[in-house]
Amino acid sequence: MKLAMTMMVRDEADIIAPMLDHHLAQGIDIIIVTDNGSVDGTAEILEGYAARGVVDLRHDPVHRKQQGVVVTQMARDAATIHGATWVLNADADEFWMPVRPGLTLKQAFENIDPAIQSFTVDVTDMTGPPALQGTGFQRLIYRDQRTVNELNAVGLHAHSTHDAAHIGDPDITVIQGNHFVSLQSLGAPPAEFAIEVLHFPWRSWAQFSRKVDNSGRAYLDSPDLVPSPNHHGMRDFFRLQGDTLLPSYLVRHPTDEAIEAGLASGSFIVDRRIADAFTNPVVDVPVDPDANKQALAYGTLISGLEFRIRNLETERAKQTEQTDALQQELQHERETVGRIESDLTTLKNRKVVRALDKIAHAVHLRGRRR
Repeated sequence: MKLAMTMMVRDEADIIAPMLDHHLAQGIDIIIVTDNGSVDGTAEILEGYAARGVVDLRHDPVHRKQQGVVVTQMARDAATIHGATWVLNADADEFWMPVRPGLTLKQAFENIDPAIQSFTVDVTDMTGPPALQGTGFQRLIYRDQRTVNELNAVGLHAHSTHDAAHIGDPDITVIQGNHFVSLQSLGAPPAEFAIEVLHFPWRSWAQFSRKVDNSGRAYLDSPDLVPSPNHHGMRDFFRLQGDTLLPSYLVRHPTDEAIEAGLASGSFIVDRRIADAFTNPVVDVPVDPDANKQALAYGTLISGLEFRIRNLETERAKQTEQTDALQQELQHERETVGRIESDLTTLKNRKVVRALDKIAHAVHLRGRRR
């Protein structure tokens, strides 16, 4: 049984080495990585792993949001070049692992029947106090279990979407974002061998702002690829352009008081598996408490306004949809009335013709009698 992982990465120097080390320790046999024109040292780190033969390194410096196409090709190569039994398509800020402690990914997948073809894997966002710089493994130790309403209140739309694992297939297609694949799922892993992903999307302000800028500009340069209205990357990109991203970044992280309350309510659950396995590769630079307090107040205000705007837009969309439906119904009624009037006109014309025929026939009979 051979496990392969694919990744398309850009400017992830703060986390790429621990991410690779984690998955190699978990039993991944080969990691296929495409570097998307990194300029922060990511490519050089990857070259070191490629020299050891554990990473199949490719380069694609074009920034046109072509992840779906690139990852699809890597996933197909995992089957055709590397003979993978199972393929996991990951992001650099994701740590895949079995739910059950003490197991490795290799051990879990050895007990997952390839006949199920593919299955989804839940992704849990890890959160904690914010920082200006740093990887944050020692800070971000809380599984984010907040409700959607609680997320909306701090400017987040929803939790991260699930990922997908699939068997090696030379014809596989991976959808943009790695959330879905073309192979139909025919089952799920046994509960004792379930897989999950711990996600570290907001490790520091330096990392997050750079990621938002890179992603947003790539979308703007890809006119044929339109993100959904609720796409988190574009929402954050518009915040960056409007100078509201920093407050938004800060307010989405819980305060010490919120963490204490969340631990009591179950909104936050401590998970130190990554924290205990790795120290921070990049030293954390904390946010100034006074500045954080002011930004949190501003961010809370902005999040509240954004929430109201989204609700108004949703209501307007519903009203527009209802108006469109009424207009369609009205058009249907007009067409029906038009058909009835046409039928009546035809009927009247037929009656006139029949009346004229009767008159002509009567005139003909009179003529014969004379």
